[in-house]
Amino acid sequence: MPHDAPRQIPDPASDTPAPTGWHAIEASQALQTLDSSATGLTPAEAAARLATHGPNRLTAAARPGWLRRFAGQFNNVLIYVLLAAGFTTLWLEDVIDAAVIFGVVLINAVIGFIQEGKAERALEAVHAMLASRAMVLRDGERHEVDAGDLVPGDVVLIESGTRVPADLRLLATKNLRIDEAALTGESLPVDKDSAPVAPLAPLAERTGMAYAGTVAAVGQGTGLVVATAAHTEIGRIGRMVSELQTLATPLTRRLDQFARQITFFILLVSVATFLWGSRVGGLPALDIFLAVVGLAVAAIPEGLPAIVTITLAIGTAAMAGQRAIVRRLPAVETLGSVGVICTDKTGTLTKNEMTAVGVMLPGDSLTVSGAGYAPEGGFHADGRPVATDRHTELLGLARCALLCNDAQLHRDAAGRWTLAGDPTEGALLTLALKAGLDLAEETARTPRTDSLPFESENRYMATLHHDHRGRVFALLKGGPERVLGLCVRDAAGLPLDAAAWQARMDGAASQGQRVLALAECELPAGTSELTLEHITPRFTLLGLVGLMDPPRPEAVAAVAECQRAGVRVLMITGDHATTAAAIGASLGLRDGNPITGAEIDTLDDGALGARLTQTDVIARASPEHKLRLVAHLQAGGQLVAMTGDGVNDAPALKAADIGVAMGQRGTDAAREAADLVLTDDNFATIAHAVREGRRVFDNIKKSLLFILPTNGGEAGLILIAVFAGLALPVTAGQILWVNMVTSITLDMALAFEPAEDGVMRRPPRPAGEPLITRLLFLRIAYITVLMVAATFVVYGWELSRGHSIEVARTAVVNMLVMSEIFYLFNVRHFTASAFRWETLAGNRIAVWACVITLGLQALFTYAPPMQALFGTAPLDAWSWLLITALASAKFVVVEIEKAVLRRMGIRRM
Repeated sequence: MPHDAPRQIPDPASDTPAPTGWHAIEASQALQTLDSSATGLTPAEAAARLATHGPNRLTAAARPGWLRRFAGQFNNVLIYVLLAAGFTTLWLEDVIDAAVIFGVVLINAVIGFIQEGKAERALEAVHAMLASRAMVLRDGERHEVDAGDLVPGDVVLIESGTRVPADLRLLATKNLRIDEAALTGESLPVDKDSAPVAPLAPLAERTGMAYAGTVAAVGQGTGLVVATAAHTEIGRIGRMVSELQTLATPLTRRLDQFARQITFFILLVSVATFLWGSRVGGLPALDIFLAVVGLAVAAIPEGLPAIVTITLAIGTAAMAGQRAIVRRLPAVETLGSVGVICTDKTGTLTKNEMTAVGVMLPGDSLTVSGAGYAPEGGFHADGRPVATDRHTELLGLARCALLCNDAQLHRDAAGRWTLAGDPTEGALLTLALKAGLDLAEETARTPRTDSLPFESENRYMATLHHDHRGRVFALLKGGPERVLGLCVRDAAGLPLDAAAWQARMDGAASQGQRVLALAECELPAGTSELTLEHITPRFTLLGLVGLMDPPRPEAVAAVAECQRAGVRVLMITGDHATTAAAIGASLGLRDGNPITGAEIDTLDDGALGARLTQTDVIARASPEHKLRLVAHLQAGGQLVAMTGDGVNDAPALKAADIGVAMGQRGTDAAREAADLVLTDDNFATIAHAVREGRRVFDNIKKSLLFILPTNGGEAGLILIAVFAGLALPVTAGQILWVNMVTSITLDMALAFEPAEDGVMRRPPRPAGEPLITRLLFLRIAYITVLMVAATFVVYGWELSRGHSIEVARTAVVNMLVMSEIFYLFNVRHFTASAFRWETLAGNRIAVWACVITLGLQALFTYAPPMQALFGTAPLDAWSWLLITALASAKFVVVEIEKAVLRRMGIRRM
């Protein structure tokens, strides 16, 4: 049973539920249960209850300090290996190389601390949903008090525009409508009254309740406080958020797995090499130990964490340029891996702005284009534009929509149209503006002299107007059944055919539209006051207007693009099933037989999985339902993204592999629980982010494909030398030089690679796919063998020419670097040919990186200080000729292997 069940005094805030909820009992029974009255508590009783139950505030969970969060950045196996390599290098008195390694580790930690170390502020954002002040009755007198002082049993007064300060059982209402979109996802303000509803009614249908954090759109009401602080719906959601653990992203899981694997492999090979060299090769213990240290330094990809972080940071900057702000760095890549996007409807796929989408006139049915309150769009009949200035029936209906209206539209500083008033009236006002009417001009021509405001009992609003020539008339809008009962003819002058209009109304409702009827009637000249006696069956029906919160046009295209990329889109909303199905159909989702939250409660995991294969639409979903759906999809091996904007979305946003919140209209609770925030509230931005995520992961794999063969080649040189009893072809310091130089030049260039062709036409990667796939491993092994072979040819050739070991080692280092320069252009595409202009022009940073690397190698080879530091010697022209020829040959051989893969139909690795 939900938290809002009545509790027994003197502890109404305990967690022991009663047989029925507050929403299911009479208001008088609620007062009796909480030992209160319609005049409220006495000040003394309120103070006593405040001491018992505590303030109406949510307590924040303890957060780790900055030092603990910074230390957590080093908790990674690969970082441990890097630190061990750094200390070993320092022990060998190689201060410069040790400083390079420690610098890489520190930079990685600092970037991770800045990007990922922000304290989770989801609960604080939820706290902000509670009102700061409240108007209560104490002993029958009105008092404005701090909302934190509210207690169960208090009687609170609600007015239009105020935020509900606690969970209330409504005692009395007058035209009260409450906007519950942030809590339930309901796109329209909900009509409230004091009548009880069924015990099992979902949250969105508990019309006798007002929940903390929601906002009164119009009207007034009086409510009994039945839950405060952590016992409110907002508090319950806050607990759900705080109890959820943040999931590791696919990238961090893959990197952790890779770090463990490479650590084990390096240790295994190092031990085997030491045993062989000392026991079989007969080498002195110190010599073989230094060789093993060199082997470990060669094999460790010390630049990988920095390259991964930089690649992610570049992706973060690119996403920010596309209006997507990343809050956790690894989340950049995660969207490229997801197989399912669970998206909220209201405010995400739609603007959360009611829009007139259809007009039913006596002789015509028109569709209305444009979404939201911006008066942009027009009218169409059978797909053809309609000239509004010549359409008398349309202008008559639009004029009624404009004048029988209390809403106002304004443009803010950013140019966005904002509404002051009821969303339904805002939609009608926008409809009139699209028809070309001017509010000031029409108001001056037929000013309003009186009105009857909307009353829930009457279900209509009426206004009285005159035209300065003696004509007096009333305009009426309201529920179609009520208005049709007051009409005797239609705008064409024909007797009203109620059955035909009912059929048209039912057709619009079946498409998820809310239908309003508009009418007018002539009144006697001189009438200056409008009373209920004037509202009799005498009206002329002008037509019906179908309203809904339609999908953004760009969201339709974005959903289609995600589906082409193999990403399933599920729409999860708190709206009615009919409305949700209509929106789902317009988005291209499978809308047949939507799943409802009530149905989810009755299904086990197997049955839920079967139902999810039948539809992409879930309606009337609560935060618990969203959480269960995310968990169910994850248990099935899917990587799940969740998008939303309401506090009701916060738990699922945090539980998903990646949470995506709306930045403009979204609540702080949603934004702080998310990994990615869309500053334009546009679902289409998600499609761009998916593309960027795939590009980032491809570039990380390209970095691996580039770094690991170099490390493998260096390690292979040392292994062969030890097992063959040869002098080491390269020293540990020279190895670190190669790794350092290529890390800050060539490796970095791959972070700027553009997306591969067809990146959004391939399915997402399987959740369990390792970082090093079989094809990637084979490519790495293939390049490693080529690199070892080329460097040994150079090493042996230099020694055969009678050159010193210093010259031979210098040639080996340059062979390694030159091989990497040529290989960089191989690896820019997994299987696509490098023999095209785009290979050079597509990434100019790569070209400049090669130029800088060649300059550094010239210094390494010929500058006396570098010769003294690294033990190098000058090379002659013949050495450079051989090095260039071998690097070019390796480039061609790799391209041949890529051509074979293309013939096999392989495009990714």
